[in-house]
Amino acid sequence: MKFNLISDYKPTGDQPGAIKQLVEGVNAAEHYQTLLGVTGSGKTFTIANVIEQTQKPTLILSHNKTLAAQLYGEMKQFFPENAVNYFVSYYDYYQPEAYMPTTNTYIEKDLQINEEIEKLRLRSTSSLISGRRDVIIVSSISCIYGMGNPEDFSKSVYRFGVGTRVSRNAFLHHLVEILYARTINDFKRGTFRVKGDTVDIYPAYMDHAYRISFFGDDIEELTAIDPITGKTIEKLEDISIYPANLFVTPKDRFNQSIWGIQEELEVRKNQLLGDGLNLEAKRLEERVNFDIEMMKELGYCSGIENYSRFFDGRTPGMRPFCLLDYFPDDYLMVIDESHVTVPQIRAMYGGDR
Repeated sequence: MKFNLISDYKPTGDQPGAIKQLVEGVNAAEHYQTLLGVTGSGKTFTIANVIEQTQKPTLILSHNKTLAAQLYGEMKQFFPENAVNYFVSYYDYYQPEAYMPTTNTYIEKDLQINEEIEKLRLRSTSSLISGRRDVIIVSSISCIYGMGNPEDFSKSVYRFGVGTRVSRNAFLHHLVEILYARTINDFKRGTFRVKGDTVDIYPAYMDHAYRISFFGDDIEELTAIDPITGKTIEKLEDISIYPANLFVTPKDRFNQSIWGIQEELEVRKNQLLGDGLNLEAKRLEERVNFDIEMMKELGYCSGIENYSRFFDGRTPGMRPFCLLDYFPDDYLMVIDESHVTVPQIRAMYGGDR
C-alpha cells in the first residue's frame, strides 16, 4: 500500500518549493537536509508531502513524549489509511536498582509499565516486520535504546489461515513459544483462552481479539471479535500473530543463552568472593538464579533487557539492537527540533556506553 496524504490544505507560499527541493534531495541520496520555518508555518504538512512523494518508511524523531504525541496525532490525520505508529518509553514509573554501602542497603529495581504504550510499541515493530512500506513511526529518543533481535522477532511470527492443518495442542504450544500466556478469566492483551475446539487470542498490539475454530486437526474458521463481548467483527481468511514481547528468542538459542548467563554468573561470583564481597556475591547469585527460573517458566523476566547480549548472540562491547534495526535500509528519518533532539541523542548515546 502507498502513502496517501488526505488533507483539505494545499501547499502554498514557500511550501511547494521546499517540498520539491527536499524530495529531490532525498531521491539524490543526500544525507542531511534542513527545513527552516517559524512556528505555525506548516513544516509538519510540508514533511507529510515529502513522505507521500518519496514513499519511504519514515521515522520521525522528537525530543519528548508530548511533542511526539502531537506529531503522531497530526500524522494520523494526514495518513488515516496508512500505518502511523507511536513509539516512546512505556514506563509510568521507574526506579533503578541501587546499593547504599554506608547502610548496606540494596534497593531493588521497581517499575510500572503503561500497557497502552506497550501495545503501541509492539504495533510499531509489527508494522515494520510485516513488510509494509507505508509505515510512519513517531518516536522519542527511546528508539535508540535496546530491544530484541529483529530477525528473531520476524522468524517468530505465526501465520495461518482457514484450512491450515495443525492440531490444537501444537497450535497452543506455538502460542506459548511466542510468549502468549494461557488464561481462563483474565483475558487481556498477550493472552489466549481455550473453550473446547475454540481458541481466542488477544494480540498484544491490537484492540480486537481473534477467534480460531478447529474441526479436528484443521482450522475451520477465523474471526475478529470484540475481546469484551465476544461479538464477531469480521470473518477472516488468514491471520499473522506477532510475538507478545519484543524480547523473543528461538528455543535452541534460548538454552544456549541460559548456559551463557550461568557461566558469566560463576565468573562474576568468584571475582566478588575473591575480593571478600561475600554478601554481594550471594545477592548476585540469588537475583540471577531467580531471573533464570522466571525465564524458564515464562520465557521472560522483569529486566530481561539486562541479558539481551546472550539472547541476541552478541559479543561483549557490541551495541544492542534498537528500533532503527527494524527499518529497511532506505528509510527516511525526520528529526523535529533538531537543535534540541540531536544533542539529546548524543548525550544518551554517551551515557549508555
